[in-house]
Amino acid sequence: MERIEHTIAPFFRSDSRVLILGTMPSPKSRESGFYYGHPRNRFFPVLSDVFGEPAPMTVPERMAFLERHRIALWDVLRSCEITGASDASIRNPVPNDIGMILRSADIRKIFTTGTAAFRLYRELLLPDTEAEAELLPSPSPANARLSQADLAARYSVIRRYTE
Repeated sequence: MERIEHTIAPFFRSDSRVLILGTMPSPKSRESGFYYGHPRNRFFPVLSDVFGEPAPMTVPERMAFLERHRIALWDVLRSCEITGASDASIRNPVPNDIGMILRSADIRKIFTTGTAAFRLYRELLLPDTEAEAELLPSPSPANARLSQADLAARYSVIRRYTE
């Protein structure tokens, strides 16, 4: 277990309408310098299904995709002790200040990807934000119980807030 500091800047613009929060960037995401960077993570393929577009592959393509659909990304935690990418191993979490995004962007809905992010959001951020988050299933390759089509069906709720 090692102490990890968040190294990826929040991704948002003033016209972002949806904020999607994970827990912490995985080792592969930290390596790539952007969110959901593991090649088997289904986050961007699922969103591409939701919006009927080809999946963005490069970081610039992913940023353009998020901008087009007014989606902001960040994580609940600024730092924590964690083993690899295992959310179950998180200890001593320190939250990010997502108020910065909420004050700067037109966020209409907050979503979390996975139960750990949802639980940590409720414990650490909800008292300050007073904005309820909605739980979305984790797009991690470790969450094999849901197919990509099942994930896309669950993630399709995002469209209601981005149009």
